[in-house]
Amino acid sequence: MATSTTPAAVPINGLHHFAYRCRDAEETRHFYEDILGLPLFHYIRADHVPSTGEYCPYVHIFFRMTDGSCLAFFDLGDNVVADASANTPQWVNHIALRIDTMAQLEAMKARLQAHGIDVLGVIDHRVFKSIYCFDPNGIRLELCCQLATPEQMAAEQKSARARLDAWTLEKSHKLKITP
Repeated sequence: MATSTTPAAVPINGLHHFAYRCRDAEETRHFYEDILGLPLFHYIRADHVPSTGEYCPYVHIFFRMTDGSCLAFFDLGDNVVADASANTPQWVNHIALRIDTMAQLEAMKARLQAHGIDVLGVIDHRVFKSIYCFDPNGIRLELCCQLATPEQMAAEQKSARARLDAWTLEKSHKLKITP
């Protein structure tokens, strides 16, 4: 039997943070902390990017969620919003945040609207319901409430790979490529 030299995958325990560019750190802080209720958790100010050494003065701010994960933003000091992807519809790239109950989801919708923020939904996705809005940086934000039980989600997981394989085959026929 041949042995693999590829190390085994290590457990990934969850999301540490997801980072976006923001136009203005204070405007972003107001939205995420004052409106959504996520506390400003960590602040970094630097002139050089640690991973590359590149000179680029920035502020990096983190907002903590109750599970310990964070949303983070870079303010590059130029008041510029990140460009949207030209080949991707606006609804594709977004961050989805979990809310525990439908009452909380409805309350968050009312809170956002009270702050003058346009909200789409409540949208029924069968296993969860959600609302959508944009943050001050043009980032699409989805707030979700799980409806399915753990047993229902286990059944979803069992069929997910087969459904993905069917999509891959369908797409390959459409694009006339060999999977």
